[in-house]
Amino acid sequence: YRGLFSLLSFALLAWLVFGFHDMRQNPFDPLNEMMWVPPAWLRTPAYVLIVFGFIVGVAGLLTKNPTAAFFENALNDAEPARGILRITRHPFLWGVALWALAHLMMNGERFAVMLFGALGAMALYGSRSIDRKRAALNPEGWARFAAVTSSIPFAAIIQGRNTVRLGEMWQRLLAGAAVFVIIGFAHRWLIGVPAF
Repeated sequence: YRGLFSLLSFALLAWLVFGFHDMRQNPFDPLNEMMWVPPAWLRTPAYVLIVFGFIVGVAGLLTKNPTAAFFENALNDAEPARGILRITRHPFLWGVALWALAHLMMNGERFAVMLFGALGAMALYGSRSIDRKRAALNPEGWARFAAVTSSIPFAAIIQGRNTVRLGEMWQRLLAGAAVFVIIGFAHRWLIGVPAF
């Protein structure tokens, strides 16, 4: 079931991305109407959020995580919160949320607001839903994991419940930066608008 769900989720996301591309190519599509006009000064903070979102999200995909499908048993590991999980226990979902927020900051078309708003809301709601499910599945393991992690990035570190250890994650962070560059250069082909 999970494999099929993941495959269908990826297919739906691809359909949305290519639908967004096709919609942008048609200036007469009513979904191209502007709901708001983003000011130029928002581009710089939006790019910072996109870069951070990509790096955190990709690092999260490459890290064994008890909040990810098929890795629930990682709650029983001696140290389940390693690498990027020290920063947030939902790195992929926060990566998606930051990416979506940044795109909302730069795109005011009706379809963009619907697409990025929905993806951002899904990511934030998903993290809360996963927390509840994991806590119910393994209360003791979850309590130990939650005690040293936070959903909100850097909250556990600021509260002194964990520390950043770059040695545990630098390769995954570099992989995230590399994916950002690759997607950035492919953005014109994927979406029809250059990213750089």
